[in-house]
Amino acid sequence: MTTPSRKHVICIIGTRPEVIKMAPVIRALRDDGRFRLTVLCSGQHRDLLAPLLKWFDITVDDDLAVMTEDQSLAMLSSRLMVSFERHFSAARPDLVMAQGDTTTVMCAALTSFYQRIPFAHVEAGLRSFDLDNPFPEELNRVVAGRLARFHFCPTQGAAQHVLAEGAPPASVHVTGNTVIDALHFTTAALERDPPSGRAHEILLTAHRRENFGAPLENVFRAVRQLCDEFPELSVLYPVHPNPNVHKPAHALLGNHPQITLTEPLSYPELVRAMQDARFILTDSGGIQEEAPALGKPVLVLRSVTERPEAVDMGVAKLIGSDLDAIVTESRRLLTDGDHYKTMAQGGSPYGDGHAAARIVRILKDQL
Repeated sequence: MTTPSRKHVICIIGTRPEVIKMAPVIRALRDDGRFRLTVLCSGQHRDLLAPLLKWFDITVDDDLAVMTEDQSLAMLSSRLMVSFERHFSAARPDLVMAQGDTTTVMCAALTSFYQRIPFAHVEAGLRSFDLDNPFPEELNRVVAGRLARFHFCPTQGAAQHVLAEGAPPASVHVTGNTVIDALHFTTAALERDPPSGRAHEILLTAHRRENFGAPLENVFRAVRQLCDEFPELSVLYPVHPNPNVHKPAHALLGNHPQITLTEPLSYPELVRAMQDARFILTDSGGIQEEAPALGKPVLVLRSVTERPEAVDMGVAKLIGSDLDAIVTESRRLLTDGDHYKTMAQGGSPYGDGHAAARIVRILKDQL
C-alpha cells in the first residue's frame, strides 16, 4: 500500500498582524505529517517580524524583500506579483494560504489565480462595504475573497458575506479567528510572569492610513484633554514608526507627563499592555478582536468597522476621530462604574482558540 505524498502548502506572511494570525495555522500544519510546509515572507513589515517569529517559533523559508523606500501601493503590488510568480512557478504548491486584507494577501491570491493554484483565505468574509474605509484593505479582502478556493471565516456573519458574493457553500467554513488562538498561546505564556498591577488606565493605538492628518490630530488632542481633566490618568501609546503617525504623536503628546510614548511593543508586551489597561482606544482591527476576549472595553477610532460582532455585544463602540466623542465616551468609562462593567463583561464573538485545528482538519479532508 503506497503512502500518499504530502501536500505542499505555501503560507504567506508579510506584516506583523499576518504573523500573529497565521502563526497558529503554520504551527498546526508543521506538526501534521500530511503536509509539507513552506513559509514565505513578502517583507512588508520586515523590521517588526523577527521578534514575533521567535515568539511563535516559526522559521521563514524565503524572504522576497519587496519593500523599497517611499514606494506606492502600485509599485509594491507589482513587485509582489513578480516575486510571487517566480516563486510559485518554481515550487508548484498544492495550496497557497494567506490571511486578512493586506496588499501581500491580495497579490498572493491574484498570482495564485493566474497560475491555477488553489488559494485559501484565512479570516475571510470581513466587509465594511466602503472601499475607502479601511483603505486599501477593503478592496484587498474583496479581491482575495473572490479568488479563494477555501474561505476560512471567523464568524457566521463573515460567512454570510462570502456566500452573498456567490462563493460555493462547500468552500465556506466558519472556524473562528486564529487571533484568539494566538492570544491564548500568549496569555498562557504570560501567566508564568504575572503582572504586578495596572501601569496605565488607557492604552492607545492609532496608525490607520485613513486617520492620517486631521483625524489623528483630533485623537491626540482628545487624549491631552482627558489627561488635563483627570490628573491621575495615565496613557500608554506605542507609536507606529510611520512619519505620518510618529511626527504628530510626538508633537502633540510628547511633552505631557501623564502620557508615555514608546516604540512599537512586541506582541507579548502588547498583550500585557491590554491586560493592564482599564480600556483601549484603537483603530486597530486585531485589537478589536483581542480586547473583548480579555474583558477590556474598546473605543474604536473608526467611522465603520468590518468587525461588528463586538459592537453588537456591547463590548466595543464606534466613535470615529471626533474630539468631543472621544472625550465623552472615555469620560463615561472613567466615571460611570455600571457602564464600565457592561462593556467589560468579556467574552469573545471571534472564536474559542481552536480555529487553526479546524482549518487543518478541513484541509486534510478536502485538499
